Amino acid sequence: MASTVTEPRPGYGQLLRTPRAWTFLLPGFAARQPFAMLTISIVLLVQHTTGSYGVAGAVSAVTGVSMAVFAPFGGKLADRFGQRAVLLPGVLVHTASVIALTVLALSDAPLWALFAAAVPAGASTPQIGPMVRARWGVKLQGTPLAQTAAAFESVTDELTFVLGPLVATALCTGVDPAAGLLTEAGLTLFGGLLFAAQKSTQPKPAALGDGHARVEHVSALRVPGVRVLIVAFLGIGTVFGGMQVSLAAFTESIGQPGLNGVLYGTFAAGNMLSGVACGAIAWKIAPQRRLVLGYASLTLMASGLWAAHSVLLLAGLGLLVGVCIAPALITGYTLVDSLVAPTARTEAFTWLTGAVALGQAAAVTVAGQLEDRFWDGAGFLVPLGGTALALTVILSLRSRLTPKSSGRTVARGVGHRVPVTVD
Repeated sequence: MASTVTEPRPGYGQLLRTPRAWTFLLPGFAARQPFAMLTISIVLLVQHTTGSYGVAGAVSAVTGVSMAVFAPFGGKLADRFGQRAVLLPGVLVHTASVIALTVLALSDAPLWALFAAAVPAGASTPQIGPMVRARWGVKLQGTPLAQTAAAFESVTDELTFVLGPLVATALCTGVDPAAGLLTEAGLTLFGGLLFAAQKSTQPKPAALGDGHARVEHVSALRVPGVRVLIVAFLGIGTVFGGMQVSLAAFTESIGQPGLNGVLYGTFAAGNMLSGVACGAIAWKIAPQRRLVLGYASLTLMASGLWAAHSVLLLAGLGLLVGVCIAPALITGYTLVDSLVAPTARTEAFTWLTGAVALGQAAAVTVAGQLEDRFWDGAGFLVPLGGTALALTVILSLRSRLTPKSSGRTVARGVGHRVPVTVD
């Protein structure tokens, strides 16, 4: 184990020279871009049509909750029957649902109708990030490049969160309030179908088995460490959601709504740059400890957001908060490789992305209510509260993040082995 942490980590250049990697990386990037546009586009459109950040946050929250509930189920289906089988119907349903939500919002439909359209829009959101990570796992299992791939994917995620809000805000404020959602729907359809067409690199569906042994399909949620990581990612989701609503309200209050995308982009840029650095470092600190240290730093930086009352100060603090997110995200995804078997890895990744979506949904709801009822900037209390609670859980249950040799069979449920009781 010692040699693993002291050997130099292969660089991004070597990772990108992995055979056939580009066949799923480029379509995957196009297909995951809309993910960062969805909630902010909903907030901006519904706030425009209703005049309330609370209502806008509630509709966005329904989308996020629906995504969080259904994403792990979709991941489990992808593990069993193949990514293509899940993606093809998913992108069609998502595109139709987002268009329906847009039409209803512009028609001043009642709130229940917006909620009804938000449910399938969130439930059908393609989980491209976890699917790309699962494809890396197939190619890089047991190699030093696996951790580099985890860092690279987090950087890619953050690049989408730099570009997505900027594009969505520019479209909603400069073209039409509905332009963000309609563009999201079009990109999802085009990118999702293109990614689904890359059949040669997708993981082998577990339902096919290996022809010799019956595979036990054990949910990734049964792994104690995954449950701890879900809490950690819930806290990270509160940062994303709280920042989206609070920055939008702040820039509106100073009469410069166009700065919303710039400020959120600065926050996401800090995350992306930190992710690049994390992937280039050969860490000598165990990932469990890195998660604790990174999360403590995130909570500390989030504690000052509510007191920032100028654009420059908020941009600086947002940048620092973003810098602290990447280490926690990358470490969490890296820990999945040691905790969960390949046959449940897509499901595990979707539990984590679903947790981010759920945390984000709760955050936009609470932050929207705080912004409507209290002072400008009250919504920034949400990232502080969410990360502080999650840090408490991580500190209390950090031992669960270390895989036990006697529990690997249970957690993974691989092949013909007989599961045994661990807890």
